[in-house]
Parts: sequence; C-alpha cells; structure tokens
Amino acid sequence: MRVLFVTFPWRTHFQASVPLAWALQTAGHEVRVASGPELTEVITGSGLTAVPVGSDEPVLAKLERSQAEMFQRIAEEHGAADDLLSDVSENREEELTWERLRWLYRYLTGTFKAMNDSMVGELVEYCRWWKPDLIVWDSLSHAGSIAATAVGAAHARMPIELDVEVRMRRHFLRVREEQAPQDREDALGEWLGNWAQKYGKTFSEEMATGQFTIEQMLGSMRVESDVPHVPVRYLPYNGPSAVPGWARRDPSKPRVLATFGVTQEKDAAGQALSIEQLQGMLDSVADLDIELVLTLPAHLQKELERVPDHTRMVEFVALHSVIPSCSAVIHHGGVPAFLVSIAHGVPQLMISRVVPDVGERGPRLHKAGAGVWIPADEQEETSGARIREHLVRLLDDPAFREGAGRLRDELLAQPTPAEVVRELELLADRCRSR
Repeated sequence: MRVLFVTFPWRTHFQASVPLAWALQTAGHEVRVASGPELTEVITGSGLTAVPVGSDEPVLAKLERSQAEMFQRIAEEHGAADDLLSDVSENREEELTWERLRWLYRYLTGTFKAMNDSMVGELVEYCRWWKPDLIVWDSLSHAGSIAATAVGAAHARMPIELDVEVRMRRHFLRVREEQAPQDREDALGEWLGNWAQKYGKTFSEEMATGQFTIEQMLGSMRVESDVPHVPVRYLPYNGPSAVPGWARRDPSKPRVLATFGVTQEKDAAGQALSIEQLQGMLDSVADLDIELVLTLPAHLQKELERVPDHTRMVEFVALHSVIPSCSAVIHHGGVPAFLVSIAHGVPQLMISRVVPDVGERGPRLHKAGAGVWIPADEQEETSGARIREHLVRLLDDPAFREGAGRLRDELLAQPTPAEVVRELELLADRCRSR
C-alpha cells in the first residue's frame, strides 16, 4: 500500500515517526513524507522521500504572527491569559468552564491554521494524484486529516506526547452542549469543516481525532480515550549523527546530561530555563563529583559567565548515543529525552513550562518513581539550589534507578514498529472509503 506521513515543519515531531515509516517501507510499502519546504533536508537526511508542500515562510514566523493576534484579542476581551492557553492536560471540572474552553479552542485553532493552512492545497492535489491508502498525521498536522477526508484515504493521528488533546476535545464538546444553541461556538470544527466543504465533504470528529491513533507512550501513562489506538514501542531517532569520542567510553564519574531541546535554539519564549537560571544551576552543581554534559547553542554558551571544570558544553549530541552512559538526565520535558531516558532506565529531572501534556506526564513520572518533575513556572523550584537538591536525590537514591528500570521493561514489552505493520494494513483496508 501507499503510506503518506504528514507533519508540520518541526524536526522533533517528524523524527518521532521515522522508525514507523521505515518499518512500513522495509515491509514493502511505498512511503512518502509531506511537510513544509523548510523540513525537506531533514526528511531526506533520514533516507525517506520528501514531498514539499506549502509556503517557504518559516513556521515560527507564522506562529508568532498568529499568536500575537490571539494574545491581543484575549487581552482586549478576557484580560490576562495566565495558563488559559497552555495547559491542555487540565482535567479538573471546576477549571473546565465554557469561557476557558472557548478561548482555548480559538487559540489552538489559530495555531493549527498557522501550521497547516499553507500546506493543504498542494497536499490535496498530491494525494489526488498519488492516491495514498493510509495517511499518518502528526497530532498538530491536521492538513493530513483534511487531505485524507478529501480523497477517501484511511488516516491515523500520531501524537508524540500523552494524548491529552483528545480528552480535552471530549471536555469541550460536553460543555459546549450545555450552552444555548446560539452560543455553541466551535472554532476547530468550523475551520476543519470549511476545508472539508471546499472538497465536497462534511466535517466529522475523525478530522480532529483521526480514525485511529498510533501511540508511542507507555500503556501505564496512557490517557483514556474512546478513539481506537495502536500501541507501538518508541525507538530513538535523533537524525543523522556521529558518536563523539568522549561518549565512546564509560565516564570516570557519574555522567549527567542537561538538555533543553530545539526550543532553546529556535524559540526564546519556549525556553524552560533562562540564561540566568542556567547559570544558577551550573553554579550550584559546580562542587558535585560528576561529569556534566550541557547541550546549548553556541550563541547562548557565550552568555554564560562561569562554567564549572566538570562541565562539557556541546551544541548537539544524539540523545541515544549519550544517555545510555548517564546516571541522570535533566531536560525540559521534550518527548525524545523523556522516552530515551526510559528506554535505557535512566532517572530524569524534568523541568517544564510549555509542554502541553506536562500536567499529566510530570505527575505520572513522579508516581512511577522514575524521576522528579519541576513545573518551570515555580521560580523557587527552578533555583540552582533546588535543581541541585533534586539531582543529588536522583544520583544517590537507588529507588529512582529501580523505578526507571520498571518503565524500561514496560517500554520493551510494547510491539516494535515492524510488529504493528500488519495491524496498520488491516486498519487501512477497513477505514479507507475510496
């Protein structure tokens, strides 16, 4: 069969799908990856075939423009945004007010438009010609569900985080039904419905949720959902990389990796820790008998005033090449660092502010005994002294290594990408309408 992966142009979201794409290709299926032109070299660098669609404008520029307009509207009509727009994992009944949910979906839909709208036209045109049997779309890349609806292909949504978005959608629809008919706004449904109508189709909730979901998260952390799902084991892929010389031998001291993802490089608003907070962290751990590896873009490295002797600073290192030798990992909540740490049974300290599922994933990490979560908006908790305190606990208390080992065993028990290919073949045959 023909399988098309669709993702908005963001490297880590694409990389999460590479092992599955290769499993399908090595099983004999034709595989293509559609995304914005700025991701073409990343896609071809994985050995997969790219289909560039949409404008050349960087996705961050589109997002900044969209979000600036939305924040202005919120300021005018609602007051301060607070955490109104960021915590998609909210599950407390008292917080799920119509005012909050209505603004949340206005914001989310504006974000989805910025990520997807420019891709849709060319993507549908390509699908009408290539006729994919199955479209697998990243959970932020609704251009995939629009194209699948337009051409009658089966389609699966592939979230990289805990699937809190489907639960939030369920809350939204329930609370929406409680409103007067004239007030039942649905920004997401209207946007997707307008695209469906353009291609002679009608909106259904499958355009928001997928006909089924492919989930890489551990079963014990899965958020309950009515959408059929296919569990698959996470396999690390961080792009073309080489193992550096210093990572080819066991460290003489406990090795700690501190990494804060591509947002540290591309999006200042999304940084988990400021330069001042990073400096505080380095100062506080300077006397620990460890080897610290800190990934940081070169221009940010220059802003640090003091770097401990035990610290190695690098711009990039493939996570799967260094985490197996680590005794602990400090990160911003990004899924690659989270799941690669689990894959190798390494305790982790997660400092997160902008990751949409952090309100669920952080507590579940803590409950599993595999690490510690610090909400990055709690200034006292992100001080250098507190980070040091948590890191020492991770290094000294064997219970964290045991908890991480249990999660590793669970991950290894999940079916590999190659083992789910047959199930995807059957689902594609059952779901496509063409």
